[in-house]
Amino acid sequence: MLSEAARTNLDAPVPNIGSRRHWLLRIRVQLLGGLLVAIVLPAAIRSSVDPRVLLSSNQQATMIAAAIAHIVGFFAYRRMGNFPGVAAASYILPTFAMSYGAVLVMIFFFRFDYSRFQAIGSFLLSVSWYFGLSLATRRLGPYRLAIIPGGEVDRIETVGGVNWRRLASPSDALERISGVVADLRADLSADWERYIANSALSGVPVYHVKQISESLTGRVEIEHLSENTLGSLNPNHFYIKLKQMIDWTVALLMLLFLSPLLLITAIAIRLDSKGPAMFRQERMGYRGQVFTVFKFRSMLLDADQAGDEREKAITKSEDDRITRVGRFLRKSRIDELPQALNILRGEMSWIGPRPEAVVLSEWYENELPFYRYRHIVRPGITGWAQVNQGHVAAVDDVLEKLHYDFYYIKNFSPWLDVVIVLRTIKTMLTGFGAR
Repeated sequence: MLSEAARTNLDAPVPNIGSRRHWLLRIRVQLLGGLLVAIVLPAAIRSSVDPRVLLSSNQQATMIAAAIAHIVGFFAYRRMGNFPGVAAASYILPTFAMSYGAVLVMIFFFRFDYSRFQAIGSFLLSVSWYFGLSLATRRLGPYRLAIIPGGEVDRIETVGGVNWRRLASPSDALERISGVVADLRADLSADWERYIANSALSGVPVYHVKQISESLTGRVEIEHLSENTLGSLNPNHFYIKLKQMIDWTVALLMLLFLSPLLLITAIAIRLDSKGPAMFRQERMGYRGQVFTVFKFRSMLLDADQAGDEREKAITKSEDDRITRVGRFLRKSRIDELPQALNILRGEMSWIGPRPEAVVLSEWYENELPFYRYRHIVRPGITGWAQVNQGHVAAVDDVLEKLHYDFYYIKNFSPWLDVVIVLRTIKTMLTGFGAR
């Protein structure tokens, strides 16, 4: 925290850090430009052919609906782009497709008359505008952050994707810096604390080193449970309930519409190797309760008949116990589909920390502090750790996975869930993380 000296001695010169924000990065420039290109331009083109078109009710209603879809898509795109490891440009098309799609569903539901030219043109121009902005801003260079020496800031410079500039003294002048990073819990000198206070007053973002590390890596490395800075240790209760309702609805629809695929998969498993099509295992779940998880069997039936219980629960890279059909099921994630039954029973979610076998969970709890805290939300079929790290089993790797799980719990929100869904689709197509 800043000392009393830093709070009272605010008459020192404002740090000279130059222009901090390119005009292309400003929200009002991006949004207003997008509205002009995507909403006004199609209307102007149509009115140039028939000036009376702007007076029609369907044109006006479509412009209003398209503007709403554009604004929602813009802020959703920006929000999802804030998560680490997200290539924002790749989320432009799916984000605006969802926002425009949702508005069009409402139009169809209420049977409003609308202009197809305005709606389609607005969607295509929205995507084109933000793709163009993405290409333009990419040429501005990497994010530039200044580091105030002292405390635990040394390790932050190893994080890639940022142009780090270490300050030697409070009088250093740095150009085009986007923010200042400091260990705000360190015992900094009065001059540095004065520099931090004046930076904040001049509009320069000041980040605690732990905060910026989490933002750039997508991991929460906790030393004390209180450091998760959740306000309370429980995630948003309203979203937990809302998410459970959405999970249940999607799971029911999936079982109804994909039942032919599930039946064909079960037959293929039975023909490929002896044994039942379904695999059952005791897993550690929500609030530390044990439950039985359902999956399509992807390993030989005799694989679990001998050996150490812990070793049998671990799936290794290129595991020779996996069957021919099972290898395809794991890479495509089709083997996970029966877990929709667990979702209907309230034991799992589509998105959350991956549930571990009871024997592994008990082992990790003995080895890793705060491991049980990951059970504060329902376990998921996919999750933040899976799309970033893939499948792991060794304790050291599980510790890193735990950091990803805590990041998910700390940032528990629909925005992060949408990011995970989109990255899971990419995972299914590439096979990354499948075992």
